[in-house]
Amino acid sequence: MIETHNWLAEQFEAERPRLRAMAYRMLGSLAEAEDAVQEAWLHLSRSDTSNVSNLGGWLTTVVARVCLNMLHARTSRREESLEASVSAPITSREGGIDPEEEAELADAVGLALLVVLDTLSPAERLAFVLHDIFAVPFDEIAPIVERSPMATRQLASRARRRVRGSAMGKDADLAYQREVVDAFLAASREGSFDALLAVLDPDIVFRADHAAVSRGAVREVRGAQAVARGARHLLGRIPFAQPVLVDGAVGIVMAPRGWLLLRLTIRHGKIVAIDAVTDPAHLHQSRLAILHD
Repeated sequence: MIETHNWLAEQFEAERPRLRAMAYRMLGSLAEAEDAVQEAWLHLSRSDTSNVSNLGGWLTTVVARVCLNMLHARTSRREESLEASVSAPITSREGGIDPEEEAELADAVGLALLVVLDTLSPAERLAFVLHDIFAVPFDEIAPIVERSPMATRQLASRARRRVRGSAMGKDADLAYQREVVDAFLAASREGSFDALLAVLDPDIVFRADHAAVSRGAVREVRGAQAVARGARHLLGRIPFAQPVLVDGAVGIVMAPRGWLLLRLTIRHGKIVAIDAVTDPAHLHQSRLAILHD
């Protein structure tokens, strides 16, 4: 019995990095991902696995089901209160996750991808992550999401279109917008005041939604110099910021202590408006997609 337990523990530890990576992409939170993996271990240690021929596949199914339940619970909480704070993947918790470690992991995975995934339904997110990222066959995903393999394939396809933004931004000059946004990010990180002024319209206006204001943001700032000072202060301290496609235009996603989306309005090579969005209802109403290099 002890030998069997030890063998299972060894096998589980070998699978842990993959399960953790999978859970993180499904949940967007390292703390929740660790919880999901730990729950899978508890389930394994209490189960009769004598008839399990593919332990890795069995564990994938268990972690996926745990993650799906957590996503459904999160959706229910969001529907109960639209005033709730955004799901915060970059947070510390007592005795657990190092926020710097999680921020670096989020940046490596891709903040834009994590934010876009968070706009999908739980079943879409699960189907996309399992199939498109971890190559799990649809006939193995179908029982987890309680759909037929064909319907599961459609879930992943719909999620893929959302992630890639296939119908977004076709008429916009995304390359020119991307140049302006990249210049804005670079100038902010380098702390170059003159370079910031070069990409900001003199009459630019910065606006923050009520959720951002409740977390310390100023509701409205006007003028290039004032906005440049704020951008240099904020983005200069937060290396984890990436361009993302927002409603067909180039924006920025950041993770200071949760998701922060910056909608940018660009005209004639200048940023004329910046809208900071952290409210979960507004985030989920936005059409977000990965902006490919």
